[in-house]
Amino acid sequence: MNAVEKLKNVLTHLKDLFVGKDDVIDLLGVALIAKENAFLLGPPGTAKSAIVKQMSNCIDGGNNFEYLLTRFTEPSEIFGPFDIRKLKEGTLVTNIEGMMPEASLVFLDEIFNANSALLNSLLMSLNEKVFRRGKEVLKLPTLMFVGASNLLPEDEALDALLDRFLVRIKCDYVDTDLLDQVLIAGWNLENSKKKERPSVSPKELKTLQKGCRQVDLSEIRKPYVNLVHALRNAGINVSDRRAVKFQNLIAASALLCDREKAILSDLWILKYIWDSEEQIELLAGLVDNIIEKDITPEAHPQARFNKNPNAEELMKEVNLLKEKWGSDDLSFEEKNIIKDKLRYVQTRSRWVNNVEQKDHLEQEINGLWEAILKSI
Repeated sequence: MNAVEKLKNVLTHLKDLFVGKDDVIDLLGVALIAKENAFLLGPPGTAKSAIVKQMSNCIDGGNNFEYLLTRFTEPSEIFGPFDIRKLKEGTLVTNIEGMMPEASLVFLDEIFNANSALLNSLLMSLNEKVFRRGKEVLKLPTLMFVGASNLLPEDEALDALLDRFLVRIKCDYVDTDLLDQVLIAGWNLENSKKKERPSVSPKELKTLQKGCRQVDLSEIRKPYVNLVHALRNAGINVSDRRAVKFQNLIAASALLCDREKAILSDLWILKYIWDSEEQIELLAGLVDNIIEKDITPEAHPQARFNKNPNAEELMKEVNLLKEKWGSDDLSFEEKNIIKDKLRYVQTRSRWVNNVEQKDHLEQEINGLWEAILKSI
């Protein structure tokens, strides 16, 4: 069995354990192969840490490091304390036994509680997989960092921390219709004895990470460039650096489908690059509008799963656009961004199932278009 099959078996195993979390697990699988970090946003009790812990258990010979950050967390709690014996000899050496620098998978809960003392070391570890303390430099064996929080950061100083997590995943409570299955799976997980589970080794995962860089992206390069332009026009921040790194995610999607060449539907992963919750529906509309043209059977399962838009979220977006349009000091560029966003919201609103909500949305959207036309 090759490494891709082993990893897919692990992901299937996790989906059996965590009902209704297929999207979260698939996204973590993509991030793992892409060698990129993932961020989970959601309330307590949505299985964020449990999924990462079980995934770590399936990495044969790998270590898991999990920590809940507070405002008072010191670097030594994450990276390890100084070795006292070496310190007496006048040498600064970190004792990393059982700490983050030894872990294959790292889960940092409430990541935005990181204080300034921890932040610089953490940013370097997330970005370069390196820990530096004084003259000491350690290369980390970490395959993937996963951060989690109940809320997005309000302090601009923490934006750099969020930026280190390329994939952003919203974790909600499972749909009520699946509650019976959740209860059964949870009961079995809590009470089952240790049993055989599929596994994949760190060495095999590193081989996949290298193989990810060999995927042929030539066929999707042009539509990808067009999509990046569309995202920027819609006000979504896509720097040149992030645009380059997103290619790793696209390639990982292809590799997980046993393909050496990326196809149009692999762009599905770009639905998960949002900076705010308001962008989730907007991104879904932009990306789905492109990938729905790809009807090949080799598509990633998540590419074929277009979520119905949330009418309340769309309404929030319309109200936000109304508020922005009412500002007196809008530049020509800002007005065009609002128009582009409104077009995409209008496209998404057509997919709302509830007729009353759909009609109300269309009325509000048409009203805003009338206000825009009158001002021209």
